[in-house]
Amino acid sequence: MIASKLINFASNKLKQNKILSHKLDSELLLSKVLKKKREELLTNLSQKINKKKILSFNKLILRRSLKEPLAYIIKEKEFWSKMFEVDKNTLIPRPETELMVEQILKIYKNKKIFILDIGTGTGCILISLLSELKSSYGLGIDISKKALYLAKKNAIKHLVNNKISFLKRSFKDLYNCKFDLIVSNPPYITSNEMRSLDDDIKKYEPKIALDGGNDGLDVIKKVIYKAKYILKFDGRLALEIGNEQFKKVSKLLLKNNFKIELNIKDYKDNTRSIISRLIR
Repeated sequence: MIASKLINFASNKLKQNKILSHKLDSELLLSKVLKKKREELLTNLSQKINKKKILSFNKLILRRSLKEPLAYIIKEKEFWSKMFEVDKNTLIPRPETELMVEQILKIYKNKKIFILDIGTGTGCILISLLSELKSSYGLGIDISKKALYLAKKNAIKHLVNNKISFLKRSFKDLYNCKFDLIVSNPPYITSNEMRSLDDDIKKYEPKIALDGGNDGLDVIKKVIYKAKYILKFDGRLALEIGNEQFKKVSKLLLKNNFKIELNIKDYKDNTRSIISRLIR
């Protein structure tokens, strides 16, 4: 079978299973099987695909039809113009988080800082920051050993492993450290909302990185409280938050001696990140 017919067949199957990006996903999965870039595939749609590769491709299409995220199937996701290795032990990096990275880089351009990344996951936030902040260094912590293994691989891939240490530790157990900047994309989805998430998130992404408790603020409260004691004077806390959590998180920050400097909106005009400064 030629590539174009194979893509159309797979695309229709995914469409029947309500995968909105059915055509694109089919092209990317075939590219993965052929070990070619999508652009290269699209310029040679008349090429014949052998039976072995068709079998491999069909297996991937079946996984996608069951709502498994594309990033987990192809084992990578682009973030900040870099490809990060991902698996089911980490959240999939999302474009909204890039908006926070962008603003942090504007603040700290050409400066030397020490960064803590709480719940580092793939390491995408810390690695992206340190790839631009050439004189800075950081610490990424996570309670998942498997996530840390992946983060280390990504740091090596993007040539910043000499500037980052990774530790299997809860932020609550950090002492005798002082950071210029703390960044975190903590779990912020309420327990009720967890039940109504799309299957590709609910069934596949790690619940521990999503579930923020009854009000979605369980971990956020603890991060803000701890940050007071491990930030340097005038240090900053950059937090990703859930939709419609801005007012509640703002009150928590003000109560804990933080001054809000920036509220960062996503592509739908919802505030999704806050950068605040410790004023004591």
